[in-house]
Amino acid sequence: MTADFLFARSLIVVRSVRTIKKTGQTSTESRYYLSSCWPAEHGPERWLALIRGHWGGVEVRNHWRRDAVQGENRSRSRHANLLANVALIRSALLALLAHHHPDQPLPQLREQFHSRPRPCLNLLNS
Repeated sequence: MTADFLFARSLIVVRSVRTIKKTGQTSTESRYYLSSCWPAEHGPERWLALIRGHWGGVEVRNHWRRDAVQGENRSRSRHANLLANVALIRSALLALLAHHHPDQPLPQLREQFHSRPRPCLNLLNS
């Protein structure tokens, strides 16, 4: 099997089996991951820990913060370019907030900047 990724050295398949307790119905789902590590570099438990750690970090660092603080999932738009551009702006804003206000929680910053355009513009111009 080949992948069109220059540094792909491993293809990892994670199969999850799920049983619904109420109905007893079982389903299996396969998810595929590419890695730049060689297959023998890690055993199955370590591969699974790396995958879980990666996705847990992505969820906490990006998706959760953009949704919980900025309401990203409430968007009703389905225009791919618009959603991608707004996601970039939201990520840039989170980076600016983390840089200029590292010790303040995001919900507190949101309240602080709410309906106060001057500090918001100053932050964006920094």
